[in-house]
Amino acid sequence: MDAQDRVAAFVDEHDMDADPAYRILDLTAEIGEIAADAAKTSDYGAAPDELAVSEDELGDALFSLLATADALDIDAEAALETSLAKYERRLDESGDAGSAGPPG
Repeated sequence: MDAQDRVAAFVDEHDMDADPAYRILDLTAEIGEIAADAAKTSDYGAAPDELAVSEDELGDALFSLLATADALDIDAEAALETSLAKYERRLDESGDAGSAGPPG
C-alpha cells in the first residue's frame, strides 16, 4: 500500500472525508505552519544556519497533500513523475530546473 492509499484509508476509517476546497485550505494552513517554524527558528532569516522544521509539521503537510490529491482523484505518484519529467526537460533545455530559467 502506497502513502496516498494509506492516507485515503485513514481518512475513510475515521470519517474524515472533506470537499477538495477544504483540503486545499488545510494544505495551505499546514504549509504555513512549516513556514512559521522556519521563520521562528531562523530568527526570520537573520540566522539561516539555525533554521529547523518540525518533522511533525512536515508530516502534517504531507498527509494534507496526499489527502488533497485523493480528494481531487489525482494519483500523487503519477503527478510526481510528471513533475520530475518537467524538471528534467527544463534542465536539458536551459540548464536550470526553475520555470524562469537561469538569471541574467
